[in-house]
Amino acid sequence: MKLLIVDDSKAMRMIVRRTLRQAGYGHHDVQEASNGREALEALGSAGADVVLSDWNMPEMSGIELLARLQADGVRVPFGFVTSESTPEMRERARQAGALFLIAKPFTAESFQAALAPVLG
Repeated sequence: MKLLIVDDSKAMRMIVRRTLRQAGYGHHDVQEASNGREALEALGSAGADVVLSDWNMPEMSGIELLARLQADGVRVPFGFVTSESTPEMRERARQAGALFLIAKPFTAESFQAALAPVLG
């Protein structure tokens, strides 16, 4: 399976990658993008089975990326890894089509709980 991590912080992408390994998902093909526009390019050229996106990023935010994918008919399982975890943000993410929202700071267990239903 291909996992796409989308975050404007290189350090955070590395932390997400490490946490995926700790959660038992290290054997998957993990790709990275630094914003929503790069993620669109990556999805167009190589695809992905799951997208893990930050919410706030320059050029194209995570919620804008999700809206664009939905508008284009791209039905890739999508979730947020973000510090935006208010009930209102969680509801906005759910209404936009996100399957999960993992709040920072996160643990390997929070990744397992969010990804197990998606990755099996």
